[in-house]
Amino acid sequence: MRERVPVTVLTGYLGSGKTTLLNNILHGNHGKKIAVIVNDMGEVNVDEALIDRGGFKRTDEKLVSMANGCICCTLREDLIVELNNIVADGSIEHIVIESSGISEPIPIAQSIVLPDNPLGIDLTNKLVLDAVVSIVDVSRFWDNFQSGEKIEQRKAQGDIDEEDRDIRDLLIDQIEFCNVLLLNKCDLLENEKINKIEQLVRKLQPEAKIIRTVQAKIDLKDILDTKLFDMEKISYSSGWLKELELGFQDHVPETEEYGISSFVYRSKLPFDANKFHVFAERNLPKSVTRSKGFVWLAQHSDFSVLFETAGNHKSISPLTYWIATLPKQERNQIIKLNPNLRESWHPLYGDRLTEIVFIGMDMDRELIQTQLDDCIVDEESYDGEFFSRISPYPWEKKFAIVGD
Repeated sequence: MRERVPVTVLTGYLGSGKTTLLNNILHGNHGKKIAVIVNDMGEVNVDEALIDRGGFKRTDEKLVSMANGCICCTLREDLIVELNNIVADGSIEHIVIESSGISEPIPIAQSIVLPDNPLGIDLTNKLVLDAVVSIVDVSRFWDNFQSGEKIEQRKAQGDIDEEDRDIRDLLIDQIEFCNVLLLNKCDLLENEKINKIEQLVRKLQPEAKIIRTVQAKIDLKDILDTKLFDMEKISYSSGWLKELELGFQDHVPETEEYGISSFVYRSKLPFDANKFHVFAERNLPKSVTRSKGFVWLAQHSDFSVLFETAGNHKSISPLTYWIATLPKQERNQIIKLNPNLRESWHPLYGDRLTEIVFIGMDMDRELIQTQLDDCIVDEESYDGEFFSRISPYPWEKKFAIVGD
């Protein structure tokens, strides 16, 4: 059986240096027959033109251009077809996918590692995802992250099915879901600021290999044939999940250099939805770069709520029903399969709780904890239902829950 062809995915926001890195790969001394898939959002594929001007017309490499769309959405099926065609050629030894600046890395990875797709083309026995490489432009990192600009505002005109997301969400996705993280254009920023950015991205993604670069110049061994990608491991490698894995002990990581730190807020009592809404919309400190977790709201006690922020952008939405609300037989079966639940199971409230991870710079942990404590509905008021049923969130008991 022929060995599976390794695939490297290059991701990073607009202007981070993906095309420069791609040129470095194409002209590097790796001795491989490489196929390249280039994705750009405009009518004219600017990235392809840049590669052509750089001298890319070699017989041992193949270029596939995918314009007028985004690999992670409208062109995902086209990507699967192209990958299948490339590997059928039989001569290609490595594939590099350069995604657009507004592509999420997860759907691209899923196209390669999951056997099921609408086309019925199973790539898992032909390809292996070797690594996801994310590139960060350190000289513009703060501007991009703090801009609050919608992705829609950066898109070229065209029929592109991209949700109205904030740029900070995308940057978080690209940083959290990668094996190798390149801090590029380090010649354009003071070393102290680069150190600060590195500390922050390491908090967001503690497992990735972080490398500083200038003009995306790098030893190609660090990004090709790395065998670093593991879908299960990378899915649980983000900083907020690492913090939650520490369990219920009061773990407070020491504040690192440059004031980058993280902590977990936990409560076994519910929040008043109105008070929590005020905290999320008005009182969340600007020092919090990233937060994510699960919230128990008294007015919506049947289901957990997912709360997350990236910079000033906030999202709160229903997630799934608490195990305690399920039919007794189903509930007991889940507890049997997850014995650790018994240790934290409350005799009245079951698995209901709030756990939120905060990552940021010079955070006032005591202030954040005090503000959240002020949102709590005490046990007597909750059990006696002595709290307002009015909620700022328009969710009803029956709704489409993720994973339901």
